[in-house]
Amino acid sequence: IMSACRALEARQKVAFLGPEGTFSEQAALKFFGSSIEPIACASIDEVFRATLSGTADFGVAPAENSTEGVVARSLDLLLASDLTIVGETSLLITHNLLRQSPSLEGIQTVCAHPQALAQCHQWLSQHLPHAERRPVSSNAEGARLAAADASVAALASERAASIFGLHVVRRAVQDEAHNRTLFVVLTRPEKHSPSRPTGHDCTSLIVSVDNRPGAVHDMLTPLKRHGVSMTRFESRPARSGQWEYVFFIDLAGHLDEPPVAAALAELRAMCSFVKVLGTFPVDP
Repeated sequence: IMSACRALEARQKVAFLGPEGTFSEQAALKFFGSSIEPIACASIDEVFRATLSGTADFGVAPAENSTEGVVARSLDLLLASDLTIVGETSLLITHNLLRQSPSLEGIQTVCAHPQALAQCHQWLSQHLPHAERRPVSSNAEGARLAAADASVAALASERAASIFGLHVVRRAVQDEAHNRTLFVVLTRPEKHSPSRPTGHDCTSLIVSVDNRPGAVHDMLTPLKRHGVSMTRFESRPARSGQWEYVFFIDLAGHLDEPPVAAALAELRAMCSFVKVLGTFPVDP
């Protein structure tokens, strides 16, 4: 329904980690539908820059993988930028081994995004123990390299195999069968009209507390007091050079719901830094 409604509007410019054929592109198409003007970016940083500058109306960035955890660069950029999270979508990630020929013989290098290489570590150790594992900017970039060199294989989607004319040598080589990646959808605050509560929402925050005994415990107390569930709690260096940390917290509920609003008001009073990244419907 969302895709059909968006298709009736002007084509949205959507930035994602490219080139064509990445899982980030699939996430953008899943969330917005096919009636978008895609903007393939060379890095996650470029996705944020394109969205901040207005080159793109929206950006799609990977946030967390069920096997390898958070995508640290995306979290660091959320802290540093003024973009707002307006939605999320998740994909079941199936990594396939792609190359010019349908055989494992002669593979000297496997190219993929670092997260993909980590998610396929055991399979690669068992089946291609002597092949170099070369991290590249995206899985589709690995597929492009494999299309140009017969000694190179890639870990990528079947869509990438079709785009770059490669054989699927082995399907589903990821170590965990239920391997999912969560992507966040970003835009500039002035372009976004806050959503109304749906009953299945998430409010995403970044907070920091003073370095004192019990500070993190005290920070969580308002959530318990107001019955607000916490669905994510991640720490990242604050990049201050003082061994300080910020905490990325996802709360179950909408910012306009009284329990979430009351808990947030208490957090603002006790924390040294609070940034609301967005409140939005969760991916079912």
